[in-house]
Amino acid sequence: MITAIAHLARSARVGFVLAREGALALVDPSVLPPLARAAIRLGRLIERKGAGSSATRLAAALTRLGPSYVKFGQFLATRPDVVGMKIAEDLSALQDRMAPFPMEQARAAIEAAHGQPVEAIFAEFGPPVAAASIAQVHRARLKDGSEVAVKVLRPGIRDRFHRDLAAMRFGAEMAERRSAEARRLRMSGVVETLARSVTMEMDLRLEAAALSEFAENTKDDADFRVPTPDWQLTAREMLVDEWIDGVRLSDIEGLRAAGHDLQALSRTVIQSFLKHAIRDGFFHADMHPGNLFVDSAGRLVAVDGGIMGRLGVKERRFLAEILLGFITRDYTRVAEVHFEAGYVPGHHAVADFAQAIRAVGEPIHDKSADQISMAKVLTLLFEITGLFDMVTRTELVMLQKTMVVVEGVARTLDPHLDMWTTAEPVVRDWITRNLGPLGKIEDVGRGARSLAYSLASLPETVGRAERVLGQLEDASRHGFTLDERSIEAIGRAEAQRNRWGNWALWLIAGLIAYAVLG
Repeated sequence: MITAIAHLARSARVGFVLAREGALALVDPSVLPPLARAAIRLGRLIERKGAGSSATRLAAALTRLGPSYVKFGQFLATRPDVVGMKIAEDLSALQDRMAPFPMEQARAAIEAAHGQPVEAIFAEFGPPVAAASIAQVHRARLKDGSEVAVKVLRPGIRDRFHRDLAAMRFGAEMAERRSAEARRLRMSGVVETLARSVTMEMDLRLEAAALSEFAENTKDDADFRVPTPDWQLTAREMLVDEWIDGVRLSDIEGLRAAGHDLQALSRTVIQSFLKHAIRDGFFHADMHPGNLFVDSAGRLVAVDGGIMGRLGVKERRFLAEILLGFITRDYTRVAEVHFEAGYVPGHHAVADFAQAIRAVGEPIHDKSADQISMAKVLTLLFEITGLFDMVTRTELVMLQKTMVVVEGVARTLDPHLDMWTTAEPVVRDWITRNLGPLGKIEDVGRGARSLAYSLASLPETVGRAERVLGQLEDASRHGFTLDERSIEAIGRAEAQRNRWGNWALWLIAGLIAYAVLG
């Protein structure tokens, strides 16, 4: 009960800050039950004057709430199916920029990780060049003269995230108890996905591993690369990797001055992302312009591997066939793929779903590339998934949202980019390779290996099954028994539940008495 009260207190603080910064103006009260509508009206009474546009309101509220909520806002920007496309677009503008923590703390973290002074590791160690919610980055020089980026975790960030995530879990569980839509959108799953992502982000060795895997996947790509991590210097609290000297992709004039072909770069952005997603099943899920550079050789360089997406073979096949279906206007095949993947329940008709998909696909054809809004296409897709009871697939939603960001980056380089024409060679190559005759042969090989493994373990499996059946047969004749420790534990739990119930009744009675007498 004490824990629940603490969560309620934290939730009340979050509600107050959102109301004060004017973020409740983003909520459509017409879709809420009467009690929630009343709460929204009350909350708007304390709205700060001159709160600004919706994007600045929400960004200001989340920034005020602290690093955990900034990260949560960025994560929700990848989930327009949960918050709606308008709010997701607003959250996409949220900058993960926090005040840097003192140099002394960064040096202390490095010394704690390696057990020696910073001067013994680096020839030079500069002030922070970027600070975000989880870590900040310093530019440094090694003893051999090579320049590196040193990413250092914020002090105390794990405890802060642990507390805030507990409150988020509590809120998600409360929403799912009261709302079928919240259950369909798997609100608790959204928080757990964020928790897993943040937990991995806060172990910088895992980010180094992601960069290493990413580099291995793309080593033969002539137009793309990632910085190489320094495994000897990387630790849980710090990541050391290659310093990238290049032109940031957001610096259009700088790219022109360096002689880079902007149209070719825009195609590289789109095709590289699709290769990583479809070919490798491992993609950079935070490809905003601040994380993308062009080096002196004209290669696209992606930095910051903190947020990565992963797709299994089934999801990659689904994505490739969906994209090819939209490109070729084969909406029946797009619908069939949804059913084959099990994403749409079988009680719906393929023809009905194909008709709905057509409503998404047709508006994007027969238009020039700069007239097609991928954000609008995604909005329609999410509406359709709700109509056809399609269970949210977190990894696909993250991928779809990242595609919108990637397209936006590419279009800053070439406003007339046709994403579908650019995507087609990558998609067709993968489908030809994996769903054609050679792919079928490889599928047979994988199936044969799985069958051989299953046959090898068959005797052990049969033995376990016989033991379980024997135990069940004994239990059915003699009944199930509990040992003394189990009985005592049940008794203690029951007694504790009764005590909390009594305390709750006394608290409610006291509140009623206060309301009547006061």
